[in-house]
Amino acid sequence: MDFSLVQRVFPFFVEAAWITIEISALSLALGLIVAFLVAAAKMSRSLPLRIFGSAYVSLFRGTPCLIQLFVLYFGGPQIGINLEPFAAGVIGLGLNIGAYMAEAIRGAILSVDRGQTEAARSIGFSRFQTMRKVVLPQAARLMIRPLGVNAVALVKGSALVSTISVVELTYTAQRYIGSTYKPFEIFGVAAVLYMLIVYVVARIVDLIDRRYAIA
Repeated sequence: MDFSLVQRVFPFFVEAAWITIEISALSLALGLIVAFLVAAAKMSRSLPLRIFGSAYVSLFRGTPCLIQLFVLYFGGPQIGINLEPFAAGVIGLGLNIGAYMAEAIRGAILSVDRGQTEAARSIGFSRFQTMRKVVLPQAARLMIRPLGVNAVALVKGSALVSTISVVELTYTAQRYIGSTYKPFEIFGVAAVLYMLIVYVVARIVDLIDRRYAIA
């Protein structure tokens, strides 16, 4: 174990870790927006919207995220979509995780007792008011754990953006292995930093879950 190498490269890996955190956070934000829209589409009374929502989930859950990134980044210019690696990574990861989160959100909403909806409608609430004031507040707690699991998966999946030249943890590790020929030390540093990021995300999810439990 070359500890001097670890000490020398560690500051550069910390810098790369911030890129991983940034791309994960932005992808998560985009994914949540996509997820709520897709979940709403799948639960809509409109048949075209339901078909769109189902097709979206099937497409993004049924194909590898890596292929989706390649299509967006390398194939995009053929149809006039030219994105920087970082932007392509955020959009690609966000669209992908949004499909998984949409099912988590939809499942949480469907888990709310149907009697709650019927009671709200019986006192004059519109469908939108029922969803906003009655169903979503109860479904929110049920969403926390599944969305937390997806957030952790997103952090680990962010390593895929190294394939389109985003200089995050995995890309940085690959670059240093090429110059040091010491994969054990280099990947070890990357693994520790990934574990720290995942631990923090998991703790945040736990805190949010406990806060909702108390409320």
